[in-house]
Amino acid sequence: MRDYVIFVDSACDISCDLLKEWGVKFCSLSLVFSGDSKEYSDHEIAASEFYNRMRNGEQAKTSAANMGKFCDAFESIVKDGFDILYLGFSSGLSATCSFAREAATEIMGQYEDSKIVVVDSLCASAGYGMLLKLLVDKKNEGATIDELTDYAEGIKMNVTHWFTVDDLKYLKAGGRISATTALLGGMLNIKPVMKVDENGKLVSISKVRGRRAALKAIADIYAETAIDKKDGIVYISHGDCIDDANTLADMIKENSGATVQLITNVGPVIGSHSGPGTLALFFLVNER
Repeated sequence: MRDYVIFVDSACDISCDLLKEWGVKFCSLSLVFSGDSKEYSDHEIAASEFYNRMRNGEQAKTSAANMGKFCDAFESIVKDGFDILYLGFSSGLSATCSFAREAATEIMGQYEDSKIVVVDSLCASAGYGMLLKLLVDKKNEGATIDELTDYAEGIKMNVTHWFTVDDLKYLKAGGRISATTALLGGMLNIKPVMKVDENGKLVSISKVRGRRAALKAIADIYAETAIDKKDGIVYISHGDCIDDANTLADMIKENSGATVQLITNVGPVIGSHSGPGTLALFFLVNER
């Protein structure tokens, strides 16, 4: 049986250095700013620079990795004698996974002994990254590509995503909420508490008044629903608001005794749709 590698895209919001440390191959999604012809890869622009440009009024448009990019990446790995398990960005939020499936079919047609498995994570940002880490650990325990595929499909619905945003205008721009909701929310300091559902799509669950209340609501959800409240895996991602990320981590520690293992940036591709001030919590539950 051929050895295999795990492959992801940059929507997992795990740094290049950490992906390399985990032995994971990856490709970057991309974006362009309005009025700027330069295309940036997700890992090419620093999060602080990206969010400052957004705060200064620039708008970013993202694009999925196309079939050609996946074909090139997959072929280079297959030529080296490896099979591939591609864990993809949620199909509920992007066409990336669909392009990867097309590329997998193309490359396996050219290299008959190759095997490329595509798993739709139905996850995003560090929730996608958390699922990836679970797979990396399982692979390191000796799981075959088929065993890892089954494991991924079985556990992905246990990865939950809870988040809030600081400014509703970015969700409005992406068509997630109406202009009226965004206007009233801004006037009344309303903050949404949202999640990624079982279809990998963003849904609004509740609304609270004020940033602190939003963080508390998310911390309370953790205390009520986490499978292992004290010792479970917990990640946070943030849109250039590290102080709030640390505050949320402190709340989790105080309320439940849990330590957040990873705090990472919401990358530019995800952040283009949620904006600066996005704050998200990821952990394991019995079901989303």
